[in-house]
Amino acid sequence: MQDALFSGLFGALTTEHRMNFIANNLANVNTSGYKRETLAFKDTMAHYAHDEIREPLMNLRSKPLFPEPKNMARPRIAVSRIDYAQGAMKATGDPLDVAINGENAFFRVGTPNGDFLTRNGHFVLSSEGVVMTAQGFPLQGTGGDIVIPPGTRDVVIGADGQVWANGVVVNQIALVNVDNPQNLEKMGQNLYRPRQNVEVEEGDAYLAGARLEQGFLEAANVEVVSEMVNMIEVQRQFEAYQKVMQSADALDRQANERIGKRQG
Repeated sequence: MQDALFSGLFGALTTEHRMNFIANNLANVNTSGYKRETLAFKDTMAHYAHDEIREPLMNLRSKPLFPEPKNMARPRIAVSRIDYAQGAMKATGDPLDVAINGENAFFRVGTPNGDFLTRNGHFVLSSEGVVMTAQGFPLQGTGGDIVIPPGTRDVVIGADGQVWANGVVVNQIALVNVDNPQNLEKMGQNLYRPRQNVEVEEGDAYLAGARLEQGFLEAANVEVVSEMVNMIEVQRQFEAYQKVMQSADALDRQANERIGKRQG
């Protein structure tokens, strides 16, 4: 089988994988605090034995014993990265909507599987007055779960995360940063967790300059026009790789037919 068929196949698989990321970004364009994902590529060189041989020549007219070195580059996906760029602020007026102003900063929420991080600042109150996400995960404060006393009419959340209920401080929203955000991975429901076998060191995001904005939500940092352009580009690339595979298959068929006729 020709190398062109393999190159077309791997190229088509690569574009399919890239299309999945683009589609996921577009699907979450209205998800508060969503961070877009991007793909990085690298060239993998296909080496042959004679590529490493450098034979000495006696004179300029000496014929080489080995063919010229030939390295074949085949692009492959290297790694996926999360773009933590700050999203735009959307005013909602809801006192339980809180946006993070700062790229490396996350809320901590408690789940049945442990604590996870999120950028989604849309919170609601449970029947017991616990501040939690729309999925029912309690927002963590420096003093545990944040509980708003019954009958509270005025809830104020300061830039430093302090939560005031009727003029009394009840808790402070925990805001954490990590030593390297790329060591986090998405686990669904707009939550993040450390990658497997990776140690992630957390710190106080307030000390690093992060602040909270009450009555606002952070929009997804997805640019619809750019993602649509990328989608069109990927579709055309996939079609081109299909043509490469079809052409390589046609050449193989012709070669087999000619060989069969000569042998017959």
